[in-house]
Amino acid sequence: MDYRYTPEQEAFRQGFSSWVDKNLPEGFDPTKRRNFNTSEDLLAAYKAFQKRLYEAGYTALHYPKEYGGQGKTMVEEAIVTQTISEKCMELRQIGVITFGMAVPTIYTCGTEEQKQEYLPKIMDGTHLWCQGFSEPEAGSDIANVSTMAIKEGDHYVVNGQKVWTSMAHMADYCILLVRTDPETTKHRGLSYLLLDIKSPGVDVRPMKQMTGESEFTEVFMDNVKVPVENLVGKEGEGWMIAITTLMFERVLGDVTMATAYEKTIKNLISMAQNVKRSGRPVIENPLFRQKLAQHYIEIMVLKYHGLRNFGKTIKGGVPGPEGSIGKLLWSEPNQRITNNAIMMQGPLGQITEGSPWAIDEGAWQYGFLRSKGNTIEAGSSEIQRNIIGERVLGLPKDASRAAIKK
Repeated sequence: MDYRYTPEQEAFRQGFSSWVDKNLPEGFDPTKRRNFNTSEDLLAAYKAFQKRLYEAGYTALHYPKEYGGQGKTMVEEAIVTQTISEKCMELRQIGVITFGMAVPTIYTCGTEEQKQEYLPKIMDGTHLWCQGFSEPEAGSDIANVSTMAIKEGDHYVVNGQKVWTSMAHMADYCILLVRTDPETTKHRGLSYLLLDIKSPGVDVRPMKQMTGESEFTEVFMDNVKVPVENLVGKEGEGWMIAITTLMFERVLGDVTMATAYEKTIKNLISMAQNVKRSGRPVIENPLFRQKLAQHYIEIMVLKYHGLRNFGKTIKGGVPGPEGSIGKLLWSEPNQRITNNAIMMQGPLGQITEGSPWAIDEGAWQYGFLRSKGNTIEAGSSEIQRNIIGERVLGLPKDASRAAIKK
């Protein structure tokens, strides 16, 4: 596939890039690396920016107009998400579950009423969504979900707990995986609900991370009533719909993550040019130069892996388990990138945000700490290697696990 833009697509890219520069929230500098945060100010900035995107015709480009989209192609969608990832990644992070998981799931698996009700309010920034999959005993193994939903008349009564629920304290709705049939096999007993996070009986508790942020939360549900019309698909189809959600998450995810990390590499090179060790710029150290080159190579591998999967999808293919490769290609390299950034800084690598001595306002220290979660969130590295072994390479389960151990 030829990944170069057509003249029309390049004109669209330039036009959108110029529009973003003129419409970024106050205080956003696209040349700087900033720490992610979950403040009310950032949420307000996200919703205002999303509304401007919607009004300008730059949101959900490949979705039909009747649902708030623009009826264009996924190429324009990719251009928009890549540009936003490059210029204001924090705003994309706020909406990554909303647009990467909730929207494609509702559009692909939801009823016409659900599409009409929820999609337009997502597109214009009114609603933010979170994902209720993981539990204390069901992290990467979502088949082990135990949160119960019992049907009583025209609603389900939900009881249970979710954990590591990103930004639930800021969200309006939640895509929720529940168990509706405890008697059948684990996979077949799951169902998929759309939960109003402000419903009575929902208790959201932010969790303090070592970064100082509370990006993740615990969500407790005590006799929460969810209307039956909020069931996605049929009872017992939750497992397959959840898999659909996770596969669509990575269609544009790898391409846009590569864009964000290309900017990270540029920032790292700039830092290496300006920080001195033993009186010389770090970039003159051959060991660090080699590491910089390796980081760039790894991000290019992620980029072209993502483009290959993206090309398959826009030709009519269905997202597959190859997305697990992309998850490894961004999560593990990012840990190496941020670790080496701290090493390059020497003793100053211990100084965090808030000190006048902090390099790049402590962004690398924040990134180093936050990166530790990369190989756990969105499916641990161990689970991703199992998926690759079994579903991509075609290895039997025991053989793939034995290979991983080696």
